[in-house]
Amino acid sequence: AFVSDKIPDFDAREDPRARGDPEPVAGTGLPAMPVSGRRTRVLIMGAAGRDFHTFNTYFRDHPGYEVVAFTAAQIPGIAGRQYPPALSGTRYPRGIPIYPEEQLETLIDRDHIDQVIFAYSDVSHLAVMHLASRVLARGADFRLLGPAHTMLASSRPVISVCAVRTGCGKGMVVRRLISLVRHHGLRPVVVRHPMPYGDLEQQAVQRFATLEDCDRHACTLEEREEYEQHIRAGVVVYAGVDYERILRAAEAEADLILWDGGNNDWPFFRSDLEIVLLDPHRAGHEVRYHPGETNARRARVLIVNKLDSAPVAGIQEVLRHCAQLNPTATIIQARSAVAVDQPELIRGKRVLVIEDGPTLTHGEMGYGSGMIAAQRYGAAEIVDPRPFARGSLIDTFGQAPWIGHALPAMGYSPRQLEDLAATIAAVPCETIVIATPVRLARLIAVPHPSCQVSYDLEEVSQPDLTDIVDGFVSERVRR
Repeated sequence: AFVSDKIPDFDAREDPRARGDPEPVAGTGLPAMPVSGRRTRVLIMGAAGRDFHTFNTYFRDHPGYEVVAFTAAQIPGIAGRQYPPALSGTRYPRGIPIYPEEQLETLIDRDHIDQVIFAYSDVSHLAVMHLASRVLARGADFRLLGPAHTMLASSRPVISVCAVRTGCGKGMVVRRLISLVRHHGLRPVVVRHPMPYGDLEQQAVQRFATLEDCDRHACTLEEREEYEQHIRAGVVVYAGVDYERILRAAEAEADLILWDGGNNDWPFFRSDLEIVLLDPHRAGHEVRYHPGETNARRARVLIVNKLDSAPVAGIQEVLRHCAQLNPTATIIQARSAVAVDQPELIRGKRVLVIEDGPTLTHGEMGYGSGMIAAQRYGAAEIVDPRPFARGSLIDTFGQAPWIGHALPAMGYSPRQLEDLAATIAAVPCETIVIATPVRLARLIAVPHPSCQVSYDLEEVSQPDLTDIVDGFVSERVRR
């Protein structure tokens, strides 16, 4: 909301030194950055991921810009922090404050912002332009930095796996690629899109080789969903904040780097092979979301996943868009093969289905593989968890009304994990169907018999990923 109906004084904005130091934003408790010099004053809009990477690779050492603040969205609890001096560099000895996105107009006016950089993902084109309109209405420029300005070059071959939306099945593709790369005698290392939701300085470079490493780094449930599946396969995973340092560390122990993208962002590394997934359960999203459409247009390989469960009309629409957006890409059609370790616990039972959290929330899916498994294996009833939601999950359901009879595994903070455990305990069911990749019982109490859902990629067209990897190794690795 606008904090004032007064139009900013643009003449004074041309010389910000004339205004002196601004006051802190009301209600945040964070110090304001001083006004100094004639450098272009920048605010970066983000969600604790690409925003930090954009700063590190483009703005940190650029003498023509002064980054005044970050804003934070999408992830609960990540505002009110500071990008620390240890990461912000010598030009920012006080660090950089991070404010809620709701303070956008206030910050533009108060800090005399010249440019606002949009630097997060998994948002509709319409939502991006609404944000642009808010910025432009306050007199600042609205800007997007492209891949060329922010991608890092590697000394190792890089295969990236991205998607047009969260929840398309990137993890299963990365697992498949790990197997295929190892078949060629190569040692892969996975670098994951960032999820630094805690102490940023401590999370600058994170290496995960064991499940105990996840405990030591106090990983959130959402981080564990991404890391544990690769750790169990014996693959080292890197993540964090400073991806220049992360890349160099990964190169030291890898023959080949697999970029495991997140939040439908494009890769942080220059990739020798870009693979992008599309989901016919959300047909049309590949042309309506940022930067998913960018990914679809850039890809060398497009994978249309979940053919076994998606509607025929959705499959046809996605294939049509593939041909329109990227007619030279190789298209692989695939199934997401769903399996359950104890299917007898589902048949004839009243079940609670727990799905991957981000897939349901900002991925905007009403259900996932857990719901598919519950229906396929004959559940008598899928219990609606919404009447039994506790704490923060009440807000989650309110903010994501499209979620059906599934419980999103939300765990960005200890409080959210407590609310998840309390909700599970309150639901009157006989069996819990767990479709998050995390072994949930390691983190919270699971009070009823439970079964674990798994899902693997099965290509049903030629060429398939075996052909793609064989060609890539011959062309890029063995030459």
